Amino acid sequence: MKKTNPSQPLRILLVKPKANLSAIRGLQRYSFLEPLELGYLAATVPEHDVRVLDLRLTRLNDRAFVKALRSHSPELVGFTGYSHEASIIKGLARVVREKLPRAKIVVGGHHATVAPEDYDVAAIDAIVRGEGCTPFRAIVDAVAAGDELLGIANVRVPGPQFAASAHSEWPRFPDPATLPLPRRDLWNPKHYWTVWASEQMPPWHTIFPSVAMVRSSWGCRMKCSFCVVPYLCGGRHMPRPVESIVEELAGIPAEYVYFSDDESFINEEFAWELAEAIATRGIKKRYFAWARSTTVNRSPELLRRWREIGLDSVFLGFEFTTNEELKQATKGGTVAGNERALETLRSMKIVVHASFMVRPEYTREQFQRLRDYVRAMPPSQCSFTVCTPSPGTPDYVEMKPRIWVPNPFDLHDCMHPLTPTEIPLREFCKRFADQAAEGTVNTPLRINRHPLLPWDLLRIKKADLLYHRGFRKSYRDYPRELWE
Repeated sequence: MKKTNPSQPLRILLVKPKANLSAIRGLQRYSFLEPLELGYLAATVPEHDVRVLDLRLTRLNDRAFVKALRSHSPELVGFTGYSHEASIIKGLARVVREKLPRAKIVVGGHHATVAPEDYDVAAIDAIVRGEGCTPFRAIVDAVAAGDELLGIANVRVPGPQFAASAHSEWPRFPDPATLPLPRRDLWNPKHYWTVWASEQMPPWHTIFPSVAMVRSSWGCRMKCSFCVVPYLCGGRHMPRPVESIVEELAGIPAEYVYFSDDESFINEEFAWELAEAIATRGIKKRYFAWARSTTVNRSPELLRRWREIGLDSVFLGFEFTTNEELKQATKGGTVAGNERALETLRSMKIVVHASFMVRPEYTREQFQRLRDYVRAMPPSQCSFTVCTPSPGTPDYVEMKPRIWVPNPFDLHDCMHPLTPTEIPLREFCKRFADQAAEGTVNTPLRINRHPLLPWDLLRIKKADLLYHRGFRKSYRDYPRELWE
């Protein structure tokens, strides 16, 4: 149906759902980052009336959602989400269909990209796969003109015309230079923060500072067997223009910046150029970034330069404690290499966030081996996930016949085993929770007895408690017959 006045701006509501799983909510006690993806979408349609609704900030999220529909009366509603949020998004879409039957409903994000068939439902009008800016602009133009949504690149339309075979090829990331700067004016930056670790944090300074997210590049050259990123970028690392990144950093009020790249330093020439441009511009901020151990070991001077311009902490994917497991995941590294990278960064006074994975088939002995390894590590932040391959990867294809839950997407948060555990599920969750809790003990802030503000101390203790409790009770998210 044609829009009665195409020259009038569309009313658009972009929605970030609130997770149901207690494990995810526990993690959000440590890190709660801005909905950057929605800021990118909003920036592609500046002439329209766009609002962002982050339901993670609400207590009664269903009521808040209905209130937003009534107050804004959007003509287009867009959702983004991970696989564990897909059922929530479909439920919210049905609410929109009931309250505003003429509104167009669009879904995108990780789940829409890797499993678009799960969104082939009557309440949804369009499914965006891959990077969403260009398709979203085309969708908005079509809705404004009253045109159909068929034929838009990287967009699937549910219904009889939906073809499962149409998504057998992965969408590709566009040239990062074509993307706009995200609109951060659509949310309050004070609502977004992360626990910040630094070897040189001033005494009595908050460890929960406001944090802005910045993406300087897309993609990764590596091909870990559990990760979907190589398929989306064709095995390439695609950096944004340096001048665009520097402009964005200079315009961000927040002092603390979380780089959300898949790997920030793998393209060394780009990383050097960016570091020098930041220094030349005189930007004074603190940074958190992701890196591979192989990159750190190959280019320690690059990391040293980034330390000089404000790099406080680096996320390193240790993943496993044996070379056999690392080889199985085609990680491209070794245990000794991980340890060397950790020592290299610590020598520069860069805090390391070491990430590990456990497999559903872990025995009691393997859990103990992981615990012993982590206890022997130098001071570092440690986090733990359950090895959960993304749909579309070789590991997911191999795992799929063994999935033991009715809807694996509901538990696809990298915290829940999707295949049978070697030890009873309840015990698995307890051991996993205990390991996760222990990973918060040997941090530089604790080891160095960093003076904390009293309210920060209470806040971190509460976070530790809820984090452990969420993991320990995660077996309750499964059918009861699987508990023991």
